[in-house]
Amino acid sequence: FTIGIGVLPVLMQNPYYLSILVFIGIYSITTMGLNLLMGYAGQISLGHAAFYAIGAYTSGLLTLKYNVHFAPALLAALCGTAGIAYVIGVPCLRLKGHYLAMATLAVGEIIYIVLNAAVEVTGGPSGIAGIPQIQAGAFALDSDLKYYYVVWGIFILLFLLSRNIIQSRVGRALRSLHGSEIAAGSLGVNVANLKVQVFVLSAVYAALAGALYAHAITFISPQTSDLMFSIRLITMVVVGGMGHLWGGVVGAAIMTVLPELLSAFHDYELVSYGGILLLMVMFLPGGLVRGIETLSHKCMQLRAGKRS
Repeated sequence: FTIGIGVLPVLMQNPYYLSILVFIGIYSITTMGLNLLMGYAGQISLGHAAFYAIGAYTSGLLTLKYNVHFAPALLAALCGTAGIAYVIGVPCLRLKGHYLAMATLAVGEIIYIVLNAAVEVTGGPSGIAGIPQIQAGAFALDSDLKYYYVVWGIFILLFLLSRNIIQSRVGRALRSLHGSEIAAGSLGVNVANLKVQVFVLSAVYAALAGALYAHAITFISPQTSDLMFSIRLITMVVVGGMGHLWGGVVGAAIMTVLPELLSAFHDYELVSYGGILLLMVMFLPGGLVRGIETLSHKCMQLRAGKRS
């Protein structure tokens, strides 16, 4: 996979294709965190776009208006998002099922309203333009190719971190929590703390992706925190496969490329996402990655049966 990431820009030298690959990497970081929350811990969030926007606005405003270097601005964005996610998560994660979904939806809408209303700080509905590109000394990410390698390099590091978490004792606790919170608690898992911790971690992933997004396009607006974007993120996770790290990548790739192919049906975007979610739940409830794995396993069994 790492070799493929390194070779892919050579095969796709078109700047438009490179920009699409950058966005796929950014969305993959977000969905990886959301997958930890939904796919492994079994907690629903309809407001993750809010954390994405908080990361984008914090890093963007600090570098643009206060001339803060990107590194401390990013650190402030991640720490600020983690603090907000903790404050939100402690009361909200006491809820379950659709009550939790409604609570996170409300949080997302509140952040969206604040970003629109605080015109003097956030620019209101018009957003903020002129965000500086990422620069470290004389090295600046002034091309899609450079940004591509940075985004996907960060993705690989976070992927390794997430895989280690999943394969550790914490990962087993998350899966037990997904199966039954009561059973997990009876086995000694601190359910309340674990739910808050994975919620904060997924929010930090989203904030990091949001900051990368803001400096990539040098513009942000409240649209980055609306309900439609949260639904889009969930669609990515469901389409790729919940409870599978590669699911977020596959889902992000499909749901980034698909709107480009269906640009003529932009007015029916919400209906399209709803239809995709419905079809996936009906025919591939485990997502594309698990569906492909199941299909390949059955094919191997058939081949083994024929040989015997």
